Amino acid sequence: MSLLFIVIAVVVVALIFDFTNGFHDSANSMAGPIATGALTARTAVVLAAVLNVVGAFLSTEVAKTISGGFFDETLVNPSMVLAGLVGAIVWNLLTWLFGIPSSSSHALFGGLIGAVVVGAGLTSVHGWVIVSKVLLPALIAPLVAGIAAGLSTKIAYRITRRSPSGQTNGGFKYGQAFTASLVALAHGTSDGQKTMGVITLVLIAAGFQAAGSGPHLWVILAAGLAIGLGTYSGGWRIMRTLGKGIVDIDTPQGATAGAATAATILASSHLGFGLSTTHVATGAILGSGVGRAGAEVRWSLARKLVVAWLLTLPGAAIIGGLAALLAGTGAVGSGILLVLLAAVCVVIWVVSRRNQVTSHNVTDSREVMVLASATPSTYPEDPRLATGRSRAKKKKIRSGV
Repeated sequence: MSLLFIVIAVVVVALIFDFTNGFHDSANSMAGPIATGALTARTAVVLAAVLNVVGAFLSTEVAKTISGGFFDETLVNPSMVLAGLVGAIVWNLLTWLFGIPSSSSHALFGGLIGAVVVGAGLTSVHGWVIVSKVLLPALIAPLVAGIAAGLSTKIAYRITRRSPSGQTNGGFKYGQAFTASLVALAHGTSDGQKTMGVITLVLIAAGFQAAGSGPHLWVILAAGLAIGLGTYSGGWRIMRTLGKGIVDIDTPQGATAGAATAATILASSHLGFGLSTTHVATGAILGSGVGRAGAEVRWSLARKLVVAWLLTLPGAAIIGGLAALLAGTGAVGSGILLVLLAAVCVVIWVVSRRNQVTSHNVTDSREVMVLASATPSTYPEDPRLATGRSRAKKKKIRSGV
């Protein structure tokens, strides 16, 4: 009975993680279109949510890698998986609070690794699989996406340099909406599978599914819906960082960055790599800034993000390992762990309410503030926002308001 309770708890918590993955990573596809006005905020997240669900049904290669590649299945039990998920959720929520686009994928891998190492020892982890399927892609994929986005941005501006700006921007807005949709589809294909892999792993570990088998249809459907709902909720704090914080995005940049991101993610998913869509999207946005002459790339923020990326795997592993110490004591320990997880979620949500970022103010600033006493940095105003306010002011004057 206690085993069944833990398995059910793992499935529920895995879907909660999938939800956090959705809102944590919704910015990867839609931060650019929202920042440039190619799509309204609500239209963007609805579109991304639907495509996330569709993408979850397109492939299961990454899910198979997680369920049968990272760990020795005979040494993993459901309590370890539960602890790993707790580590991933807590890390996701902390980084969301500060508006840091860290990797949900690496948070999941780190949480699981920490929990399995504490529960079953180092020999239970297949180190080479993690290096080849997670660490090497984490280094290579953002670089590839950045170079591709930088070169394509240069080409896009060169080809259209003699075209009227109005026509060019209008055309690129359609292109940006299309490439952002591809990224959302690719995100569902890649990240939706990770939760499928975790649920399949725990079903195999508990003896409810044959070793080496892929995810069942109900697992695919549940994971797809969970990540889609999370994406629909917005994740506006990270949306602001990616859309406004790193570089001011114009429509040609957004279109080329989206194309580079989608191509990189889809290729990696096909090869079964546990890729971070956040790393790829951020690399592409940075590359598009380098590719556009005169663009202000805020390298100080980029360096902070890289530090956060480096801390994600070990940070989530530490939390997952500590959670494993409690979950390993049985059903009672697992119940206490769930109560603690709920308490942490509530505290982080309450703190986030002090300085909310919503669909209405996501493009109003470049900075995500956490504490009530925090003050925004003195960045020069985005000329596009100033122009928009000027037009609104003139409209009010003409209407007699």
